[in-house]
Amino acid sequence: MDARTGKKIRLGRLFDQESRKALIVAYSHGVIMGPRPGMNNLDEMKKLSLSLYRANGLMISPGLVTQLEESFIGRQRPSLFIHLDYQNFSRDIMPYGEGATVEMAQIEDIVSAGADGVMTYLYMGYEDPEREKMEIARNTRLARACERWGIILMIEPRSAREARIPADKTDPKIMALYCRISAEIGADLVKCIHPGNESALRSVIEGCTAPVLVAGGSRAEKEEQAYARAEMAMRAGASGLVYGRNIYEASDPAAELERYLQIVHS
Repeated sequence: MDARTGKKIRLGRLFDQESRKALIVAYSHGVIMGPRPGMNNLDEMKKLSLSLYRANGLMISPGLVTQLEESFIGRQRPSLFIHLDYQNFSRDIMPYGEGATVEMAQIEDIVSAGADGVMTYLYMGYEDPEREKMEIARNTRLARACERWGIILMIEPRSAREARIPADKTDPKIMALYCRISAEIGADLVKCIHPGNESALRSVIEGCTAPVLVAGGSRAEKEEQAYARAEMAMRAGASGLVYGRNIYEASDPAAELERYLQIVHS
């Protein structure tokens, strides 16, 4: 037996067999941002996660796997993705100019939970190059562990400077660099921020040697804006989306999910 078979089986569960695309609902913001609309308490999260059964994947934090396990039991349920890293770059409360990351579980824990994949961050561009070296080493170690255990690895690369230099977040040259590095480290999937421009996103996707899933980011002021960005991502060659707040913060998350499934799989 070979762990590569495990990866193929798990990727086959995640990606739609006809469209070869995937929509993962990111439902793990609480671990880095605290309570939010759509995830204010555990009862709300149990009900909402069950309503998202049509998603191709649903990503939650390690500490909620047991509490939300019913959302993943059964044939017509989403793939379980686990948000592996804690990071303190993105939060609005008690922000840092330059944050840090740490894993909240080991790959053996992911396997025992029955998960199909994990998401980890790769932060680049620290003032201290040693910190970037440590991030590369950490992600490389995770990539080799995922290969041994047959687990899907999705890396979300980001600029460590984005709090101080917001332009880093959507600079296509920086994005192309860190997406390509993520793929060559061993990511099966690369989660990429939308630069806001179709040709820029296409250039990033074309330069990445792994399938790229585009992030939804903060909830858009108008739903049509989020739909347009999702459609743009798919036209640019994305293999799917990782959308969270634009789905679970909606007044009807299940209906909103259906709209994005149409965009991804049509």
